[in-house]
Formats: sequence, C-alpha cells, structure tokens
Amino acid sequence: MDFTKMHGAGNDYIYVNAYQHDMDWPEVARKVSNRHTGIGADGLIIAMPSETADLRMRMFNFDGSEGEMCGNGIRCLVAYAIQEGLISDGPGAKSIETGNGVLSVSPEYSNGSMVGATVNMGEPILNPVEIPVEIPVSDWPVLDYPLEVDGYELGLSFVSMGNPHAIAFIDQDVDEFPLEQIGPEVERHPIFPNKANFEVVNRVSENKLKARVWERGSGITLACGTGACALVVAARLKDLVSTEVEVELPGGVLKISLSGDGDVMMHGPVKTVYKGNWLDA
Repeated sequence: MDFTKMHGAGNDYIYVNAYQHDMDWPEVARKVSNRHTGIGADGLIIAMPSETADLRMRMFNFDGSEGEMCGNGIRCLVAYAIQEGLISDGPGAKSIETGNGVLSVSPEYSNGSMVGATVNMGEPILNPVEIPVEIPVSDWPVLDYPLEVDGYELGLSFVSMGNPHAIAFIDQDVDEFPLEQIGPEVERHPIFPNKANFEVVNRVSENKLKARVWERGSGITLACGTGACALVVAARLKDLVSTEVEVELPGGVLKISLSGDGDVMMHGPVKTVYKGNWLDA
C-alpha cells in the first residue's frame, strides 16, 4: 500500500489513496499508527471519491476509531490530493466531504507548492444534546461546568466542531498540567456518550492562547485543529479574547478567526514528511 506521511503543526497522519484500495481501515489505522511496529502517526486519513464535493475524507484515530473531522488533517488531505492528481491544483477553494458535512479549504502556495490552507470550519455546536454531553442543564452555551476528575477540580466548557470538545481554562502552566493522567479520564467520563477531546488552555493575551490537547482515540497530540477552533469559541464566549486569535500548541501555531456570520476560520501549515510503501507483515 503506497502512503504519504504528512503533518499539520505536528499533528501527523498517514494518507492513503482509497480510490485504489479497499481495506479494513480501522485495522489498518491501528497497525500503521503504531510508532514502534508501524509507520507511526496520530492516525490514518484516506482520500475517497465524493458525490457531493471535490473529495471525501475519512479519518481514523490511533486506536482505529473513526472520527467525524480533523482540522489539521483536512488541510494536509487537500495537499495530498493535489500531489496525487485527485483534485485540481488550480486557484480557488476545494470542497471536502467530511463527517461534519462539506467544508471549504482554500490552499496557500509558495514557490508553486502548497504550504498551508484556510479552512471554513462552519459554525460551532453549543447545545449539549448535539455535542453530545449528558449534563443536567437547560441553558447553553455551557461554560465552566464543574467536574472533579481524579482529584482535579475542572471547569469545563463544551463545544463541538463536528466532534466533541471539553475545554478547561487554567491558571497552572499547561506544560505542567498532568495531561497524561487527566486526559484519558475526561475522554471516557460517563457524561460523554461518544467520548470527548480535552484541552487545557492558558490565556496569554486577547489575541493569543496556549494549549495542550488530549485527543479522543489518540492520546496526547502536538496539535488539534478542531480543538483550537473549539477553545477559541469558548474563550470568546467567556470574553477572554478578540475575534482573531493565535493558538500556540506544542507542534506549532494555528490562527483562528471568528467571522460575523458565525463561521470559524482556521489557518495552518501543511508539510509532507515522506512517501513510502507499507508491507503488512
């Protein structure tokens, strides 16, 4: 199986042309993602034909579970599809079918190569029923919901960008927060019927946030595009930031802007690491 490894702000995935392959993708994802016995990645993303868009994206986490959406992954997928000749490299936005509907991706070029993209991530989902999160509240958005997890008192804000996010704004430096301990407990907490992604966030200024991420199905990752969008939405609702925000993540910086019509725009880099052929032993 031919593949390309790519990353967006350190959030790395294996990309495969599924126009040519039909496999047990959850099993493939588990095998290729393993950083000791496989290629090594946060997960697998496959390019497929679409009847409603230029391309269809399916993404699978490190553990083989399928996710609805990946913000860093969709940028790299467009670059991969252009490299593979699956979609045109001409000017204009590309439409990508995802588990969160059809999204628009506008490539950014330098010296003839795609180096980044802006993605219209659509409107955030704030209704707990739709996120989903099962909590006894009738009003939303839900900000700073008290939850004790393994001895930590967290105030969680809930946002979905097609996938569920629980966001904690903390005073402790996010680099010192025991994410490897608390992350899996939040992900699998009973209030999340579909599990959840978890972000811890420091406010740096009205235009900058610093965050770390525990991704549902993958664990600690260097960046999360949907998470960056979700935490900026929550920060704006808490009146902590403006409508143009840089999110500093361990793998790099994502730029998030909130448009007047409610859509969330995300800009970030794409990088091809290497190409290869995977032999399933």
